[in-house]
Amino acid sequence: MTLRAVNAIGTALDPDADMGLPGWVYHDPEVYALEQERIFRCSWQLVCHLSDIPKAGDWQSLAIGHESILVVRGDDGGVRALSNVCRHRAARLVDGEQGCTKKLVCPYHAWTYELDGALSGVPGKRDYPAFDMKDYGLHRFATEVWRGFIFVRIEGSNPSVAEMMAPYEEEVAPYRFEDMRALGRVVMRPRTVNWKNIADNYSDGLHIPVAHPGLKRLFGPGYGIMASEWVDKMYGPLLEGVPGSSSEALYRKYLPTVDHLPADRQRLWVYFKLWPNTAFDIYPDQIDFMQFIPVSPTETMIREIAYVLPDERREMKAARYLNWRINRLVNAEDTKLVARVQDGMATESFTQGPLGSSEVCLKSFARKFRLLIPEARQPKRPPTGWSAQSVAERIS
Repeated sequence: MTLRAVNAIGTALDPDADMGLPGWVYHDPEVYALEQERIFRCSWQLVCHLSDIPKAGDWQSLAIGHESILVVRGDDGGVRALSNVCRHRAARLVDGEQGCTKKLVCPYHAWTYELDGALSGVPGKRDYPAFDMKDYGLHRFATEVWRGFIFVRIEGSNPSVAEMMAPYEEEVAPYRFEDMRALGRVVMRPRTVNWKNIADNYSDGLHIPVAHPGLKRLFGPGYGIMASEWVDKMYGPLLEGVPGSSSEALYRKYLPTVDHLPADRQRLWVYFKLWPNTAFDIYPDQIDFMQFIPVSPTETMIREIAYVLPDERREMKAARYLNWRINRLVNAEDTKLVARVQDGMATESFTQGPLGSSEVCLKSFARKFRLLIPEARQPKRPPTGWSAQSVAERIS
């Protein structure tokens, strides 16, 4: 298989452009802490689709680092991202991943909030002199709705999701993301690896012909990768008449024509990864969303769900089932691969490896990471406490 790689971004400005990140940053607790501050608090995180919270009071939650976030549909139909923490004694307001409520009532002292986050009820309010309830509404986070998907950012001023995806808007538009509905429920898959290993693997094109025989049969030599400033793109057109597993053969056979897609999209699989940890697998029959959420320096939670357009054709139902079977095997293969890499990253003999000219996505990721955490340019881990000095230098 010949890997087609185009559009390397920013490599001329990075003196370490031809090197991957060093192994120590894939398990170091100080790196993990800085990532939470400099990457995840400042990046857009996908919570759900507008169709997941259709009615007033519907909510879904997401935990990023120490922040617990609620995306709530208001009485006015608007969507807001609120902190899931009471302003009185910091008790968590609701439990679980989704629900519906008329008001948000704290289970600790019954402070009550409206769906827009405004504080509307305080038992024993007379105990609080000079207390203005307007000053104690729930904290709000920035939100952006991109093609029906609700993104939240805790702080910072990175480009919007629309700006990040601007290079690909024309090719994404025909898929009608806005009209999609969830297929099943969110699945959480824990992995005992660093989140960057999962993100790297997602954008790594060189391992496809080596470790994914099924994908090699599906795509042949046509798998390509691209790296724009904020988004990686991988893609492969399906080959016809190629021997393969029963799932692959039947998927090719039953995948029906999708009227709203142009001809060059009818038999094309496309993957997008938005900086730093959000991925969309786009197929003619459905899209799969994945998010790589760091839990610790060596633990990641993969959060995923599929979205589809209403289509009751038997052929489409069969194609979606077969798609799942094909990708279940791919996921199992990737799980073993990233575990092998994580083990290797922990060995002191490994420092960092070179990146080839075709590895444009890994180069792009490493470049942005080194800009945010410059110590990642060092092949070996600095002495314990290095991150405190790094923070002090940034403040000064």
